[in-house]
Amino acid sequence: MSAFSLEPRQIAWCAELRTLAAERLRPLAEKGEPGRVNRALVAELGRLGLLERLFTSGAVDLCLMRASLAYACTEAETALALQGLGAHPVHAYGTPAQRARWLPRVSEGTAVAAFALSEPGAGSDAGALALRAEAEPEAARPDGSPAADLGESPLAAPDGPSQWRLTGEKCWISNAPEADCYTVFARTTPGTGARGVTAFLVPADRPGLTGAALEMLSPHPIGSLVFDAVPVTADDVLGEVDRGFRVAMGTLNLFRPSVGAFAVGMAQAALDATLAHTAGRDAFGGKLRDLQTVAHQVAEMALRTEAARLMVYAAATAYDQGAPDVPKRAAMAKLLATETAQYVVDTAVQLHGARALRRGHLLEHLYREVRAPRIYEGASEVQRGIIAKELYASIGEAP
Repeated sequence: MSAFSLEPRQIAWCAELRTLAAERLRPLAEKGEPGRVNRALVAELGRLGLLERLFTSGAVDLCLMRASLAYACTEAETALALQGLGAHPVHAYGTPAQRARWLPRVSEGTAVAAFALSEPGAGSDAGALALRAEAEPEAARPDGSPAADLGESPLAAPDGPSQWRLTGEKCWISNAPEADCYTVFARTTPGTGARGVTAFLVPADRPGLTGAALEMLSPHPIGSLVFDAVPVTADDVLGEVDRGFRVAMGTLNLFRPSVGAFAVGMAQAALDATLAHTAGRDAFGGKLRDLQTVAHQVAEMALRTEAARLMVYAAATAYDQGAPDVPKRAAMAKLLATETAQYVVDTAVQLHGARALRRGHLLEHLYREVRAPRIYEGASEVQRGIIAKELYASIGEAP
């Protein structure tokens, strides 16, 4: 695939996905409860084979799936994306036992995954994580339970701790508190910034783990988590101890361009709705499209949407090819696409007038959906910082 065009088979697949989203996924989405995990929808994504593709395809296919589903059913897109975000660390960094336990269930849609990075005091600044993972010598465990109770290997981590207790909070976590497993990032070495963070795979039924749903502007499930001395072991570590930041960034470098794809799908839906509306709406003795100011706004919407689409494809292609500038491209794609979608949806609402503000209208729905992507997985300001850092690093200077 070129970074600037799609192959015929990919175009056909995107059309098929849009049809599936409209005919099979949207009816299930409409039956769901806002702010709650829609397990019937997740299960259907599994039956259609889309969840499995999260772990068998590259970044380009991920972007094509997200953009196509977003066009016709944002709830289905988000359900798919959250499964990928929560379970990709298991796929990329997990042990054979971790993969065998969770990936088949996530792929089937019978288990819901979540990515637990943000905290009340550490959102975009992932290096400021405060959730503590305190090493616990086996002999000192307050409940006296043996290591085998949690499934540890007696050979785990011979040169370091083999069990910890997680204490603290996570906030703004998609799929919380209803997920079945969480990729959790906790501080194992105090005072070391990003270098002292470890990623753990934590089943939801671990003692001491509780949570609550949060009522948010966007309709997908988001909640908080409280860790009250939650036990984890060396067998729960994803990757290496104190190198969890690598797990987080490796995951985000894949999913940031695909957030851009989600945004492009929403922008295209808003653009197409606006084309139909302005072509048919009577105004001032003609059609809305006959007004130059309207036609120019529609042209600007199309221009920005196509530019964002191309940058998303370029970033995804760079990821699949192992290019060295993936962090910069991923940040650029997410930044441009999410800011573009905000502009396109807002302009579409303006051109539709009051009807677009009515509950249940496509644009009312998109208006609520489009705001959050400019914040999650690194706010727009963070993306600009990443871009600048990468640019200066390329010439050997720090910003």
